[in-house]
Amino acid sequence: MKLLLSLLITGAFAQTAVEVVRVVAQPVDRVRKLPGEIAPYQTVDLTARVPGYIEDLRVDVGATVKKGDVIARLSAPEMDAQLAEAQSRVGTGEAQRAEAEAKLLGVQATYERLKEASATPGAIAGNELVLAEKSMQAARSLVQSMERSVEAARSSVRAIEDMKGYLSLKAPFDGVITDRFLHPGALAGPQTGPLVRLQQLSRLRLIAAVPEADLGGIAYGVRIPFTVPAFPGETFSGVIARVPRVVDAKTRTMAIELEFANGGGRLAPGMYPELQWPVRKARASLLVPPTAVVTTTERSFVIRISNGKAAYVNVKRGAASGELVEVQGALAEGDVVVRRGTDELREGTPLRAK
Repeated sequence: MKLLLSLLITGAFAQTAVEVVRVVAQPVDRVRKLPGEIAPYQTVDLTARVPGYIEDLRVDVGATVKKGDVIARLSAPEMDAQLAEAQSRVGTGEAQRAEAEAKLLGVQATYERLKEASATPGAIAGNELVLAEKSMQAARSLVQSMERSVEAARSSVRAIEDMKGYLSLKAPFDGVITDRFLHPGALAGPQTGPLVRLQQLSRLRLIAAVPEADLGGIAYGVRIPFTVPAFPGETFSGVIARVPRVVDAKTRTMAIELEFANGGGRLAPGMYPELQWPVRKARASLLVPPTAVVTTTERSFVIRISNGKAAYVNVKRGAASGELVEVQGALAEGDVVVRRGTDELREGTPLRAK
């Protein structure tokens, strides 16, 4: 009896007192670093719609322009000749119409006199009134034909004047000239390529290829922080503005577009930012203090107290969440684990919480 009591007392004192903590389960918002690319909000290559020689190129690379500003003026002397010819046709047509209208008045007056005379029997032959009426109708048709000719000539004048308007290239939006392709004196036109490239840099787009597994964090209007190598230690942000809703079959990613104001023009298209993309999980994660995870050359584990003894549970360490760390393994919410794990506590060692 004394020997049994001695063994029980010895076993009680052999238990190792350890600080413990319970495994908690809660949703975790992780952040994945994703590469992106900055692009201008709008970009356009300004090309002449009609052929002409560059008479005046008013901008160069780096110039800031406003919407409606004249970028370049072209010279096309042959267009002036075409306009003069069309205006001459208008004048000729109006003269011919005036002549036809005068003739119409004459035959119309003759018809009216014959019509009055026909009221007296035997005063005129019957076919004279018919011939006069036919002459009046022919004269009226000629006047209408002249009017159509004049209107066609005027339309031609308006078309040439509109084409001459294309000799002035204007900025379609506020922006910066980022490239110049031609110089004054060069022939420009639809077949020669653009004169300059205009980009809107006051607002920029940030395009990022988000992996399929991380698309759960997409929501319009969410602000995403990012950094660029040009400004180390500084964080910028953009708002999710455009979602194509299509995953690329080759890369298994979706090209998401963010939008942000480029105050001061500090950022530029072509920069490669790094996004802090939020990754949300549908179910809660298991969390423990980082000190509870023991990492050796062979494995990572936590020490769970089961029936008063130490039990190793292999885990895979995940992302940090505040003062805790995410773990994946054969654990459950509420399990009791050693707060400061160490491989010196062998499996099966009697433990008690202190």
